[in-house]
Amino acid sequence: MKPRHAVWLFLLAPTLCAQSLYDYRDQSPRWISPENRTAAPGRGALENRGAKGHAFDSIAAGQSLELGRIDGAGVIRRIWMTISDRSPRMLRALRLEIFWDDAKTPAVSVPLGDFFGANLDGLKPFENALFSSPEGRSFNSIVPMPFRHGARLVLSNDSPVDLAAVFYDVDYTREKVAEDALYFHADWHRQNPTTLGEDFRILPPVKGRGRYLGASIAVITNSAYRDTWWGEGEVRIFLDGDRDHPTLVGTGTEDYAGSGYGLAPYIQRNQGAPVADLKTGHWSFYRFHLPDPVYFSNACEVRLQQIGGGPRAKVVALMKAGVPIKPVTLDRGGRAHFIKLLDNEPMLKIDGAKAPDGWLNFYRSDDVAATVYYYLDRPESSSPTPLAPEAQRVSDASTVVP
Repeated sequence: MKPRHAVWLFLLAPTLCAQSLYDYRDQSPRWISPENRTAAPGRGALENRGAKGHAFDSIAAGQSLELGRIDGAGVIRRIWMTISDRSPRMLRALRLEIFWDDAKTPAVSVPLGDFFGANLDGLKPFENALFSSPEGRSFNSIVPMPFRHGARLVLSNDSPVDLAAVFYDVDYTREKVAEDALYFHADWHRQNPTTLGEDFRILPPVKGRGRYLGASIAVITNSAYRDTWWGEGEVRIFLDGDRDHPTLVGTGTEDYAGSGYGLAPYIQRNQGAPVADLKTGHWSFYRFHLPDPVYFSNACEVRLQQIGGGPRAKVVALMKAGVPIKPVTLDRGGRAHFIKLLDNEPMLKIDGAKAPDGWLNFYRSDDVAATVYYYLDRPESSSPTPLAPEAQRVSDASTVVP
């Protein structure tokens, strides 16, 4: 079986199971929880004479808790968790790490909330293809995560506040794993502010054979741009030998998330915008490439252009006020009246008295954070980047609401 087929079957596991519930499979189910930390057969619920003696653990400020350690081959099928402090600050301060096959660096290194889709304004009820929170009080992941020799999951409290309680299950199956099965990876990074005229990297360059699974993006708009639209930037995916130009490119940010002409809050299986608030400038969206898989044979990079738009007169007024702006295009209505400002020599003086009106797209600078999910043919990233310190993850009061 080819690698792409193996991973696709992993992602279709729930559907396949529903079609063959009566089939026996040579898999041994195991649950890691505080009541059975080793998931050993017959070793659960040993404390308090079996009457719920150890349902949760605590993590002091600056300390870590090993959620689970697995020896041998298998597949993590589900991760469930709830915590006593679900404030946005704590969700960014808690660090989840997952190591595969005795690797020295984690394949997953992310803020807990962002990993499970709560990347802005706290945890709210939702469900999509890979993550859910039924009532806004818990975290669920059903992303299949195969490993060949072992796995280790660690939750660290990087905040200055003790976490009184963390309840969790790590559900996995002991089974043989195909030689061509890929390892699950997840990274998080934030750029505040983004650089004018430069793309934000959703997935920095990675090398190897794999699959880009998708991403969850959080945007805090720069208030200097007032009520202009921030999401004109296109998502661009560079595959294998791509250098200056990508193979895959969309038409706009909200278009990539499955919508158009702006964003309103919505949740769907493979795409959604949990937060879309013009007043606060808080926006978040996700896209999972399950029906439209994105495979790569030796390299991949995913970028989001930092482009916004607004009526020409409004944008020009912002420029005159000193707001950092670089005009890109002017749309006067239809292709025949569409002006590519960067191709014009000399460039059209869009702030001149005789300049035509229309929708003006422009490079801008905002606060952007991304959690990216992908599979790779190795347990460690080809270019591991340590997760930013807690202070950088939660900085700026406009980003993390108390």
